[in-house]
Amino acid sequence: MLWLVLKYAVTAGMVVLISEVAKRSDRLGGLIAALPLVTVLVLIWMKLEGQNQEKIAAHAWYTFWYVVPTLPMFIMFPFFYQRWGFWPTLAASCGITIIIFLCWASLLRRFGIDLM
Repeated sequence: MLWLVLKYAVTAGMVVLISEVAKRSDRLGGLIAALPLVTVLVLIWMKLEGQNQEKIAAHAWYTFWYVVPTLPMFIMFPFFYQRWGFWPTLAASCGITIIIFLCWASLLRRFGIDLM
């Protein structure tokens, strides 16, 4: 139980740290947020919990393929935010990301990479 609480605290602490840094510096907050800190933490948690090498490697492999369709959101969000406001932009960005992901998964399936 203590291990689970520690994992929650460290992981949540990273999110709070990034949001606090972003309040002070857009660039530094963006840089830290762009780093794969959560993925690195997950890989560490998996290793410390005794997951095998194949499982950890597969997590890293799939994380790469899942990140790619999320990238357009970061370009669209600032453009739409100025016009629509925060909540509609967030909803549209999530919806568009889902559509892009489905197209991406369909494309990758042709190359033998199954994301769904």
